Amino acid sequence: MALRIALSGFVVLVVAMGIGRFAFTPQVPLMIADGQLTLTSAGLVAAMNYLGYLAGAWDAMRAHRFVELRLWVGITGAVALTLLSAVADNALVHGVLRFAIGCMSGWSMVLIAAWTNERLGYLGKPGLSAAVFAGPGAGIALSGLLAVYIQSKAIPAGAAWQIYGVLALILVTLVARYLPRGGQLHRPETAPEPLVLTTNLRRLVWSYSLAGFGYILPATFLSQMAVARFPGSLFAQFVWPLFGAASAVGIGLSIMLRHFSSSNRRLAVVLWLQGVGVLAAWLVPGIAGLLLGGLLVGGGFLCAVQLSLLYGRELAPQHTRYMAGLLTTGYAVGQLVGPVTSALSTWILHQLEPALGLAGIALFIGGALVWNRQAERQKQLQ
Repeated sequence: MALRIALSGFVVLVVAMGIGRFAFTPQVPLMIADGQLTLTSAGLVAAMNYLGYLAGAWDAMRAHRFVELRLWVGITGAVALTLLSAVADNALVHGVLRFAIGCMSGWSMVLIAAWTNERLGYLGKPGLSAAVFAGPGAGIALSGLLAVYIQSKAIPAGAAWQIYGVLALILVTLVARYLPRGGQLHRPETAPEPLVLTTNLRRLVWSYSLAGFGYILPATFLSQMAVARFPGSLFAQFVWPLFGAASAVGIGLSIMLRHFSSSNRRLAVVLWLQGVGVLAAWLVPGIAGLLLGGLLVGGGFLCAVQLSLLYGRELAPQHTRYMAGLLTTGYAVGQLVGPVTSALSTWILHQLEPALGLAGIALFIGGALVWNRQAERQKQLQ
């Protein structure tokens, strides 16, 4: 039972996050080549995706009714809108679709994380929840490898969206029967005490928000940066699947090192390593910079998600879904600011790299915020 729940959650995140949300990254060079987007408009379209993610996460956090319906709409909507992206041919339409897919992804991420955490904890297998978060990385690797095939066959962007959509549909069909129904995501009859936002919780939310801002620029533009630096190179096509594979490997390392130090300090180290990766992608020339960026930023991507949710659960064990939603909302705000920053950088300075410097600094600050866990005082402001 526990393994089936973990596998179902894993597949949902492959579809909603790895494909529905992040297939946009390897599609950016194709859409630019087809004249659908420019580098600046690609940043703004990405921002619409993260604005939708913010809206979906915020709504999922506060929902009391139709909770399972939101999860099902999120999953099926991510599939349908990925298929529908095949007919979009300009930034405006892509922006609308990205907003809607972002909302679907926000619902799916928060609700599937809450469901798997609660069920696996009840079944005495909380460690399996970390494996669920390998889903986005596996989806990124899978969509990235598909992108290599798509580019090798010179398939246009519209047909590529159809390929991603069909893959997502097949995967959802495999696990649909195991997903929650009939009140499994409703809150308990006895409401817990109101959540107190302690110093540690506030620092965690700020840290996770900065993490969202810090990682999103390389996550959105790594493929385009590789294509720009090495046009026609086979290496450029493998940068994105490398990012996804590193994400999955990072989760594996996180599970292996789960008894090393505390969750907040492991999180701090992960964010600092991501910061090094972002700066390397900017400052280290040639293939080495992008390779370091893909490995370090990708390797820490899902670790930061999993460790932040774990630390949040330690700080507020009675508010699992609310904390997942609050953290995901902060993360989405950071992700929204990131593409806007990149659009301003490319518009004013005609280059993306200065925005990467700000992203790296944000990750270093985010790590510093959670390095020390403060002793809780008796009275805290709510």
